Amino acid sequence: MATEELARLEGSLRRRFRVAETTIETAGRTIELLHPASAEDLISEADFERDERLPYWAEPWPSSFVLARELLGGRWGTANGRALLELGCGAGLVATAAALAGFDVTASDYYDDALLFARVNAWRATRRDIMTLPLDWRALPDALSRWDVVLAADVLYERPYADLVARALARTIARGGIGVVADPGRVAAGAFVEACPALGLSVERAVRLPYAEGAIRQTIDVYVVRLAG
Repeated sequence: MATEELARLEGSLRRRFRVAETTIETAGRTIELLHPASAEDLISEADFERDERLPYWAEPWPSSFVLARELLGGRWGTANGRALLELGCGAGLVATAAALAGFDVTASDYYDDALLFARVNAWRATRRDIMTLPLDWRALPDALSRWDVVLAADVLYERPYADLVARALARTIARGGIGVVADPGRVAAGAFVEACPALGLSVERAVRLPYAEGAIRQTIDVYVVRLAG
C-alpha cells in the first residue's frame, strides 16, 4: 500500500514542479535525488512578506552531501535501531542516507513540500517509508519527542537561527544522544556555538571536512552537540 501511495506522490511532485535528478555517489552508495530544478522558480513574494520565507530547501547544499557521506561511512556509529531526526530536511538527501544506513528516520522541515520530497527520495532509495514532521523552530510544540541522533545541514544561514537551532537541538536530543550540525561557515555559526551552553548543551567542532564539486570548494565544519551533565 505504501508503495502505491508513494508512487502516486512522486507522480504528483513531477507534475507540480519542474524537477531535476542529481546523482550522488557517496560511501559506496548511489542516491538519485529528486528535487526542484530551481529554487528561484519557487520564490513567493507573499511568503516572504508574511515570514521572510525563502525556498532554500529546494537546493541540495554541499553540507548535506558531506553529512550524508559521513553518516553512510559510519562516523557516528551504526543504526542499531536508533531513532534519527533531521532538522530542515530539504529534499531529503541526509534523511535518505540515514534510511539507507538503517536508522529509524523522521525528517522535519518548515515547508510541507520539502517533507513530500524527502519521503519520496527515501522511498526511491530504500522502498521503505519514513516519518515526517512539520516543524517551525520559532514555535516548537509542547509535546515533542527526543531522538538518539539529530542532524542538521547548513541551517545557520541567518543570524536569528543561531538561537533557534540551538533551542531545537536542546528540545530534541535524547539523554545520551548526539546532535550533529554541518556548516560551511555561515553567518550564525559562531553565535550558535555561544548559545548552546546556556541551553544545557555541550558543543565542539569535531572535524573540518572538504567538499569539492566542479568549481565549488568549501570546508564544512561539523559540530557535535550533546546534552550537558
